[in-house]
Amino acid sequence: MVIKRLIPCLLYDGKYLVKTVNFKNPQYIGDPINAIKIFNDKEVDELVFLDIFATKQKRSPDIAKISQFTSECFMPFAYGGGITTFDDCKKLFHAGVEKVIVNSLLFTNPNEVKKVVDVYGSQAVVASIDVKKGLFKGYGVHSHVGTKVNKSIEELILFVQNELKVGEIMLTSVDNEGSWKGFDAKLIQNIHSLIKVPLIASGGAGTIEDIRKVLYELNADAAAIGSMAVYQKKGMGVLINFPKRENIIL
Repeated sequence: MVIKRLIPCLLYDGKYLVKTVNFKNPQYIGDPINAIKIFNDKEVDELVFLDIFATKQKRSPDIAKISQFTSECFMPFAYGGGITTFDDCKKLFHAGVEKVIVNSLLFTNPNEVKKVVDVYGSQAVVASIDVKKGLFKGYGVHSHVGTKVNKSIEELILFVQNELKVGEIMLTSVDNEGSWKGFDAKLIQNIHSLIKVPLIASGGAGTIEDIRKVLYELNADAAAIGSMAVYQKKGMGVLINFPKRENIIL
């Protein structure tokens, strides 16, 4: 059995770690550096770190802070939030970030994304696609500031792969995010045949079985976990943790 990646996804509000449900109502989790140090001691493949308010608040990445985070982080560190230019990405890579995660930039200035790929390589760029169920049927693509985008998920996948040449896609179900009810299997099944780059499934992980299903039945290349990485269990207190590798592999 192929060993696949399991990735903690930490949400940041500019000062502290937080956790949301359906991208709403952020709850305080704790200090980022403390969490990073704990994950250093666990069998973590890489770390995703998202500043969830940077774009909405029109804040550029805080390079000084991010440098502190990467200096403490012994695993590959992927960062997203507030990225608007190639120069932002250049500074992030110099600060020790291994991958940049872009969302709103896919729509506002995709040429900047392509420039990053051309200079640093496809493996350095992750396209973050946030998807929400429509009122009647189907799925709609949303930017990270919560605005619906006039592009279908199929169109966007083909665009980021074929035109922008990104190295990975992180697909997040807004409806399932923070819910503990499992990944959106229908969403992943609907688009999986289109995806030719590694797929990171995100949104909804609540049990080991959820992770196994998305990795080995739905064939995602990686699973991102949020609530499971920062809470003891659903409805219980904060506890930075990470499932043991032997409990995930089938």
